This record gives sequence, C-alpha cells and structure tokens, in this order.
Amino acid sequence: MRELPGGRVVEVPPERLAGWFDRFAARNGGLRETTASATEVVVTARNGTTATAVVPFPPLAGSGPPTVRLGIHAKRPRRVGLVLVRLGAHSVGIAEGARVLVSRTDRHHVQARSAAGGWSQHRFARRREDQARQALRDAADDVHDVLVPRAGELAAVVLGGDRHALAQLRADARLGPVFSLAVDRVLDVTEPRRAVLDEAARRARDVEIFVREP
Repeated sequence: MRELPGGRVVEVPPERLAGWFDRFAARNGGLRETTASATEVVVTARNGTTATAVVPFPPLAGSGPPTVRLGIHAKRPRRVGLVLVRLGAHSVGIAEGARVLVSRTDRHHVQARSAAGGWSQHRFARRREDQARQALRDAADDVHDVLVPRAGELAAVVLGGDRHALAQLRADARLGPVFSLAVDRVLDVTEPRRAVLDEAARRARDVEIFVREP
C-alpha cells in the first residue's frame, strides 16, 4: 500500500479480489453502486468511500457484475514481457502467470556523483555519463535479445524502475515492438535483480485499487 494525495493505493492479487471487495463493503456500510468501463471499475460504498480498480491488461469485456468480471479478467493466463531498469542495473524477462520463464539480469558500475570541484568534478561527471550510457546500451541489447524475437507471443509488456532510463530505452528504434506493447503502469522497484524480477511477475497480475474516503 502507498499513500497518495486524497487516498491510498493497494495492489490486490486476482485470487484475493473477491474477498477484498467483500471486506471493503463490510467496512463502509455496504455498497451503493458499482460502475465499469473498459479500463476501470468504480465501487462506491454507502458512506461515500470509493474504490477505483484499474483494469490490468484492458479492455474489460463481457457482462455481469463488474467486480466478478474484473476477477475473471485478472486471473486469465497471459504471457507478458518484463523490463526493469535503474541506473547501472537491469532485469528483463518473460512471465506466464506469476512464473518467470526466461530472464536476463545484469549490473554495471556507475560512478557516484562527486562533490569535488573544478576539473575533478568534470572528469568524474564525464566518466559517470560514459558508464551510464554503456549500462543503458547493455540493457537495450538484452531487451532486444530476450523480448523482440518473442514479441508476437506477448499479451503486454510491464515496465519498472527509473522512468528516465525507460524513456531512453523507448527511444531505441530496435525496441519498438516491445514498447508498443507496454502498459501505462510502471512498477516502483528496487535495484533490478532476479528476485526483484520474480516479484515483478507476481505484481504485474495484481489489480491496483485507489481508495478515496469522502
């Protein structure tokens, strides 16, 4: 859970979604109404509290109670690509459900910022920029090698990490087939490692719900 202005965001695994909505109703005096679109389900409680669930891998289709449809949709098996990048480290993989099928992870040293002045500071800055560029080139190569040949198998691509680094990868024309599948959500992750990639595979299935109290 994380706090946001006006409310909080929780990530709920698909298997726990029905129970989460039941508890939401019990805590807030029952439900007043539920509405749905292709991209979100909004549940309004009798006390005015709302829970806005973002549909993972939209659109949400079908008929029937929106929260039931959302649970069925979220549980559906999908093969997704994962791209996690932070300065000096990246992890790339393909997951089916919560299981990573193939992956590649690497880490590169990037010089810390120097507090020195004058030429020393410029020298450190140039070295750091060169190291950061090389780390991003290596990340782009791994995204290309792991995901581009399999892009046709993927339902979507989930990104995570530093948005600036991801934007630089997006500018690489070779990776167009991958980033064309990227969902809007960007996971907040620590330094990419294989264990972090496994966690990202699980979180990619979760439903983000924004809870706002009246």
